[in-house]
Amino acid sequence: MPELSTIYDYMRAHANLLGERILQEYPALHQFDDAVSPRIEGLLRTPFPAQTIAIMGVAKRWQQARTSMVVAECGTGKTLISLGAIHVHRRGSPFTALAMVPPHLVEKWAREAFLTLPGLRVFLIDDLRNGGNENKSHGVNEVRLRQGRIVREGLHTTLSELRLRKDSPSPRKRWQSLCGRPSLFIVGRERAKLGYFWRHAYRVPQSGPYIGCVVNSDTGKPVIVDDSRLTAGEFEKVKIAETIETRGEKSCRPLHSPLWQADSDKIRRMAPIEFIGRYMPEWFDYAICDEIHQLAGDTAQGNALGTLASCTDRIVGLTGTLLGGYADDLFNTLFRLEARRMTEHGYEWGTTGRTSFTQDYGVLETITKVEPADNACSKAKTTSMVRRKPGASPLLFGEFLMQLCAFLFLEDISRELPPYEETYLSIAMDAQMLEAYRELEDDIRKALKAHKGNRSVLSTMLNTLLLYPDHPYGLGTLYGAEFDHELKRNVRFVIADTRDLAEDRLYSKERRLIEEIKRELAEGRRCQVFAVYTQKHDVTARLHRILSNEGIRTAVLRSSVDTSKREAWYARQIKDGVQVVISHPKLVETGLDLLDFPTIIFYESGYSLHTLRQASRRSWRIGQRRPVRVKFLCYEGTMQTACLRLMGKKLLVALTMEGKFAGEGLQNIDEDDDMLSAMARELVERNGIGETADAVWKALNTEHKRLFPTTSNSNGDAPSANLSDTLIETQSDPACLVEGAIGASTVVAFGQRPESLSGRRRRARPVVPEQASLFSLS
Repeated sequence: MPELSTIYDYMRAHANLLGERILQEYPALHQFDDAVSPRIEGLLRTPFPAQTIAIMGVAKRWQQARTSMVVAECGTGKTLISLGAIHVHRRGSPFTALAMVPPHLVEKWAREAFLTLPGLRVFLIDDLRNGGNENKSHGVNEVRLRQGRIVREGLHTTLSELRLRKDSPSPRKRWQSLCGRPSLFIVGRERAKLGYFWRHAYRVPQSGPYIGCVVNSDTGKPVIVDDSRLTAGEFEKVKIAETIETRGEKSCRPLHSPLWQADSDKIRRMAPIEFIGRYMPEWFDYAICDEIHQLAGDTAQGNALGTLASCTDRIVGLTGTLLGGYADDLFNTLFRLEARRMTEHGYEWGTTGRTSFTQDYGVLETITKVEPADNACSKAKTTSMVRRKPGASPLLFGEFLMQLCAFLFLEDISRELPPYEETYLSIAMDAQMLEAYRELEDDIRKALKAHKGNRSVLSTMLNTLLLYPDHPYGLGTLYGAEFDHELKRNVRFVIADTRDLAEDRLYSKERRLIEEIKRELAEGRRCQVFAVYTQKHDVTARLHRILSNEGIRTAVLRSSVDTSKREAWYARQIKDGVQVVISHPKLVETGLDLLDFPTIIFYESGYSLHTLRQASRRSWRIGQRRPVRVKFLCYEGTMQTACLRLMGKKLLVALTMEGKFAGEGLQNIDEDDDMLSAMARELVERNGIGETADAVWKALNTEHKRLFPTTSNSNGDAPSANLSDTLIETQSDPACLVEGAIGASTVVAFGQRPESLSGRRRRARPVVPEQASLFSLS
């Protein structure tokens, strides 16, 4: 018996048994050799075999349940899959479908819909109003495709008009008499949630114990945030709410108490999706929610997802990044799509349910602090704190994702996908900057120790130490705020004074950036550079100046460029001969295809895993013929290193949850905290968290090469990854069977889980990992 030290040793040793059990007990809802619907041949665009499997999987899922999800990498054709599934499931009958998409993808969705479904009529929902600003479109407008462009032409109506039945038996019958063909309504996510104007609602007592303080009208008491009282100056442009758990001295059921209300002084308006949910239930046969991971928050847009799921007959969610590194990233999405299933498992909406969900499927760390007694007669004070950590239990697949999701990867649909490589570049600081950075670091460390748990110090620490090396001037004095119980208000205190370095000097990271860009340009490769600090201390402007001084034609994409015009903006820059584009990664996070920029450089990565994953794949998609290189630059031994290390850890977890199993992702998540606390702990204690950033990103790069095998042909053209060849190799090598079943040579359709495994609590089977049941060999 060979020595088995890891779960992967065990899986390779018993690959034959595992492979047989996976395929026997957990067959996919639609497998590779199952017959497909003849209606697929009626699509205007012929889907790839893997896309066909996903289409059939969604259509068959809809025969069993109302909800489904497609988790597919950027560029795999999620739009085609969702529209094709509707076409197959409807079996030739006219339908009405509603797609809620990011605002900059509205016209792109309309264009692709025309190119996918025959005889389709497309309508854009601009708002609820009939009139208003003449320069803007209002109501519901039909669009047509003219010479590759979307133009508003045809029927003009409103949602209020569509809900009326008039002389017909029902509103739907009336619509069918007006439009007897399949119809798709598209609404931008920002317009979908556009609700009434609001204003803050709180009281300031003129007498009593809380005189001059902000109090909640429901309780008459101050609002406590981070052990300090909320002040009027802290009410900005965000809605603030409080959860009430006590009435007087007695506990009560948690009550949501908003500190805002509708503004009656402004025009009254209603969100289109709220109107549809309230007055047009079951009017739409299908709903499509694109980039559903952006709707996971407790926001108006997230609530719009729940409304769509409740008022339409069938719904499908589309995303390229299912998980952000934590199990509870899925809690709100699962509750909005499958509320009954979540309640059957004992969860309830809100903080309590999320906590239980995290306890069952996430990774929690309990920290117990024991303070010594003041004297022999006193008891020591013990406090406990529970924190979530990156990671998710494989049981999450078996309980919720196996029956809900279809997974699709780029390598499944393209036979000529070029290599994808991620490189981590650690750069040593110049002596002068290193000295200034360490001084700033020491000052912030002292402030952290002097003001333990103060969130303003933590926030300042995170942003300043990430920004300062890239913008070492103009930061001035850093301040924090702490509530003074005697003055009964927040009082500012000095955290640190930053040292200004020369603004006209090139620093080591900037010199390395120039070297990397010139090396890429020498090969004829345009570069996309990402930086996250673009406002008060604008790093993108500094990079633009530096690169322009080197003779590199550079442009900066700003948020002022309308989302619907960014694709045209890029085309214009390429026509003008621009070699490098600099932007915030969120500006190109979804929808844009940057095929002309095969090199992507993260000068700053930020700490949003969804944004990083989406932005890093903008160039690696169908149609790309050149190898894609993604490079991450950071200063060695700084907060930037800690940020990238934690991002790498969370990315390994996310890859694991999507079926790309890396040893690092399952076994070595023992030292991660949430982003803010982990960085603070490393700063204060000066002990590294986990492996070095270099080791983590090398593990990711190794995993990419294993999952995306490519071979160069004799002509040196783009590598070709033949799906059938990969399958034959996988089946012939027993040691690779399980890896083949969960790796790049797979198409993922919906799994069918035996009824014996249902229920919230069950004993995990030691031989057959549930997460592998999602996959069918292609």
